[in-house]
Amino acid sequence: MNSNYYKLAKVLTQFSTNLKEGDRVLIDVLETPEEMVVALIREARKLGAIPFVNIQQSVVSRELFMDASEGQFHIASQWELARMKKMDAYIAIRGSNNIFEQSDVSAQKMSLAMREMKPVLDWRVKKTRWVVLRWPTSAMAQQAGMSTEAFEDFYFKVCTLDYSKMIPGMDALKILMEKTDQVFIKGPGTHLKFSIKGIPAIPCGGNYNIPDGEVFSCPIKDSVEGTITFNAPTTYQGKSFDNIQLTFSKGKIVKATSSDSVSLNNILDSDEGARYIGEFAIAFNPYIQEPMRDILFDEKICGSFHFTPGQAYEEADNGNKSQVHWDMVSIQRPEYGGGEIYFDNQLIRKEGLFLPTALQKLNPEFLIKD
Repeated sequence: MNSNYYKLAKVLTQFSTNLKEGDRVLIDVLETPEEMVVALIREARKLGAIPFVNIQQSVVSRELFMDASEGQFHIASQWELARMKKMDAYIAIRGSNNIFEQSDVSAQKMSLAMREMKPVLDWRVKKTRWVVLRWPTSAMAQQAGMSTEAFEDFYFKVCTLDYSKMIPGMDALKILMEKTDQVFIKGPGTHLKFSIKGIPAIPCGGNYNIPDGEVFSCPIKDSVEGTITFNAPTTYQGKSFDNIQLTFSKGKIVKATSSDSVSLNNILDSDEGARYIGEFAIAFNPYIQEPMRDILFDEKICGSFHFTPGQAYEEADNGNKSQVHWDMVSIQRPEYGGGEIYFDNQLIRKEGLFLPTALQKLNPEFLIKD
């Protein structure tokens, strides 16, 4: 069996979810090789944990979504929640042979599904030790503009990175963010101001997402002013978006344009909270350099930050509630036009590199050195 599978399974069971004797863990997979599922089962059992498995296929999920009623989603939510309440940990691996498989599912059906399944998501996030990651497929290799073999090599390098190297720099960034009131971000098409005063900062170094590498906080809900332009393409609810630009007044998105402005605004009109921001994060994974329309990778791009319309996380909460949580990414490295981030008038990152000494441990030359 592929040794990379066992190396990754050990990261997920030992480091990310920290499985212990008697822990019940749900292994939830979508279009993932059986060998990887077997590796996870075996590594979980080595630690004394009790593995449970759920296997999904995106084509089947699409068919269910196409004509499902509210009652059907509600029943599905009830049994999924009942199962989740029995779990101590959750490992999800999501492969996809076609990232646009659900593109012809109506926005109304997607919104209904997200609303009904939200209690399951909330329980999983708040009550279990969890980690979510993608599985490398030929479709992902195409998105990344790489051969299948080269992409798989890249994937396992990224996902089995020694995330413990991030801890000193993340701790320093957390302390600085929690001392900060005003944030100012500038770059091409971006002139944005907001406050993060009193909001916790949360380091993410391989505990919840693989790949990982960010510290996130959240703006005071009504403090966001100005305009931001995102230079990384994105997908949401099975649709593709490029060149998203958002303009804010008193925290609310008052203007939103993109390559598909109609669909963008339909999503932002899902509920009242969708036009307010629920997360601000600074990312620094040294191996992830280019966007590939996969948010678990793209939100960790070296030298990027993301700004998220919708639901705030409980750990860094500004009170915003929404069924939407859409991470939108801007890359500030020179080849993407550069950019700067200021905390209380102190320049802390320029063209994707941290300047304060304690934060330089998050720059690529430190994280990837032997």
